[in-house]
Amino acid sequence: MREYPMTLEQFEKQFNTEEACRDYSFSIRWPNGFQCPRCGHAKAWPIGKVLFQCTSCHYRTSVIAGTIFQDTHKPLTMWFRATWWVTAQKNGASALGLQRILGLGSYRTAWTWLHKLRRAMVRPGRDKLSGYVEVDDAYIGGESEGKRGRGSENKILIVVAVEVTGKKIGRVRISRVPDVSGESLLKAIQESVEKGSSIPTDGWQGYNGLSKVGYTHEVTVAKRVKKSDLLPHVHLVISLLNRWLMGTHQGAVTDKHFEYYLDEYTFRFNRRASYYRGMLFYRLIQNAINVEPKTYDKIVNTEK
Repeated sequence: MREYPMTLEQFEKQFNTEEACRDYSFSIRWPNGFQCPRCGHAKAWPIGKVLFQCTSCHYRTSVIAGTIFQDTHKPLTMWFRATWWVTAQKNGASALGLQRILGLGSYRTAWTWLHKLRRAMVRPGRDKLSGYVEVDDAYIGGESEGKRGRGSENKILIVVAVEVTGKKIGRVRISRVPDVSGESLLKAIQESVEKGSSIPTDGWQGYNGLSKVGYTHEVTVAKRVKKSDLLPHVHLVISLLNRWLMGTHQGAVTDKHFEYYLDEYTFRFNRRASYYRGMLFYRLIQNAINVEPKTYDKIVNTEK
């Protein structure tokens, strides 16, 4: 059996029971066999159909404890269907669409599930970008050229880093920043790009410290040339991000949870070349099992 289904038909055959979903989750969470989350012991007794009790410290746990599925009142089969549907939507997913496809009685439930899945779209300890990486900042909702200062009120400032190989765009990283100071810009870049990489930017003074912190900094400035022509790859990504937000979410993205929409866009963009949507399903389930659970109240009342 492949590690992920290739088609919708295969998905429906593989995950049509709770036991099948639990077994799949077990194989992802403990690929080498059970490991107690408390003491690390490798043996356990099964308690009923769901629980395991460690033979060493007697701690009881389940395969979904400590994952985004923890404390759910819905079957895992429904969560798996939600995950498949979300990853199958090439241009993004909406809570209303998820509610309709699953037949959920509450929009709030669909919204919560979708935000939980968005929180699983960033793999813990993911690799940084490297090589030749174009970087620029922009105000989402502002001008496509990334206007700074005046006119930027009530808009969201981001920093976008794009790997470039030849003329092809590779992976991207998008970070929200409070301002365009050197401190904010350098911090975002250091969290996203490996040291030693070559980073072309525009002439904004906030990028001046890149060479001092281990990067090869290239300043691209030319008179009478549009900024987007100087950094074409990163500006294409910014343009596509704006289009995605307007097309999929009609611009109705709350400021408080904006980073998670950026995570969703990044997850989809970085896997745009995946031929089988099942690969995206597998990666999202894999991440969901490694991300700590969040209740609706915590999602609503806390920021990233």
